[in-house]
Amino acid sequence: MSGRTIGLTPPEGATEPVRHPDAPAPGEPLGAHYDQCFGCGDQSGGLGLSARAGEGVSVTADFTVGAGHQGAPGLAHGGVLAAALDETLGSLNWLQRVIAVTGRLETDFVQPVPVGTELHLEARVTAVHGRKIYCSAAGRIGSPDGPLALRAQALFIEVRVDHFIENGRAEEIDAALADPDQVKLARAFEVNP
Repeated sequence: MSGRTIGLTPPEGATEPVRHPDAPAPGEPLGAHYDQCFGCGDQSGGLGLSARAGEGVSVTADFTVGAGHQGAPGLAHGGVLAAALDETLGSLNWLQRVIAVTGRLETDFVQPVPVGTELHLEARVTAVHGRKIYCSAAGRIGSPDGPLALRAQALFIEVRVDHFIENGRAEEIDAALADPDQVKLARAFEVNP
């Protein structure tokens, strides 16, 4: 973005988010958008997040902090926690039926998250302005009403599928595009990678 700071406050004229009529129903699992995704895919060492559609333009997800997610001894690495929030925020794109990528993610770490903790994540779209999608998320310890551990504000930018084709590694792009399963093909490019 050529050195410009991208703000996280929706500008004047931003609109309320709209849930697409074909979006999954509240409570429905969203599934992985791509099997090799670090956040929602089925790869070892990944986060293995599985988001569910919420009410309005919101999603929820659960994440158990494992030993491989440590930063300081016995505590979750901040980058892993930020990735979990980013993945949850990216899942919001399913509800709007847009292709969008993270433009900016600002994370506040409110308290340490020990290994073994089940973190309950919730994200929602707060406003839309042109191609810009403004979102917020929170992670709570132990239950959806548990103590707040982290929160984030984010700006996603709507892109065309060409963004991935022009910038991704050719072998993965070609493999995804060659998949005969049209649902998997469409989903591979639907949400933030």
